[in-house]
Amino acid sequence: MEQPPPTYQVKGAEIRRLRMQAGLSTTELARHAGISRRYLNHLENGYRTRMRPGPYQRLRTAFGLPADSQQLIEPPQDNPPEKR
Repeated sequence: MEQPPPTYQVKGAEIRRLRMQAGLSTTELARHAGISRRYLNHLENGYRTRMRPGPYQRLRTAFGLPADSQQLIEPPQDNPPEKR
């Protein structure tokens, strides 16, 4: 069985777009996804860009996206940033 990645790099602008399209406030979406409003706000504004699998799955489910949806995830980079 394939293990989920330790974190998902998410698209904050896409999260905001879908939330607004659904007519939800940040408080409503956060409640549906089981995350804090502040965390959701940080994701949408780009202060946070990564989510652990559990919260990510709950957010995806709150939007009604299928399990195999990649809509909220940034595509993997070809050249990962260099560690210093």
